[in-house]
Amino acid sequence: MDITDTLAPNSDQLDAVDLLGGPRTFTIERVSKGDAEQPVQVHLAEFPRPWRPGKSMRRVLAACWGTDASQWAGRRVRLYCDPNVMFGKDKVGGTRIAALSDIDGPRSIPLLVSRGKSATHTVDPLVEPAQRDWRTEADALTDPDALRALYREAPADAREYVTARAQAMVARQAVLEAESEAGEGDA
Repeated sequence: MDITDTLAPNSDQLDAVDLLGGPRTFTIERVSKGDAEQPVQVHLAEFPRPWRPGKSMRRVLAACWGTDASQWAGRRVRLYCDPNVMFGKDKVGGTRIAALSDIDGPRSIPLLVSRGKSATHTVDPLVEPAQRDWRTEADALTDPDALRALYREAPADAREYVTARAQAMVARQAVLEAESEAGEGDA
């Protein structure tokens, strides 16, 4: 039995504990106004509850992407749980930005940690894994076994094309065999 669903906090927002399994990358759908305590709500395509970044992470977002949050839609952010985040004198953990899309290189942003104390938070450019071109791969294959292997690796949205390519390969093979048999009969 997978207990993942039972670990989710009873919360109306993305919390640091949602990231205990490791960093996660999200696509920003939109940004809306919150309340006085949490004025920014970042709605994420891959998560059901909004992320409400604290002031430090809002400063990071503003430094990297600008203050017009309406321009953030479609951009990507990698978040992680930082167990060293302090709230007052207590170490409570918090959500931090590891990487952002749409930045040219690493960015170091000075942040206030506590009264009179500052620290630098560095954000890396978000490097997405290269997308495979399933059509090109399928078109290049001439061996049915290799095409079957590609089908097993392909995501659901690419399997339809790989299947069509396999059917075309089988049909072509049948035509070649029929032509070959017809040619032998003429001799």
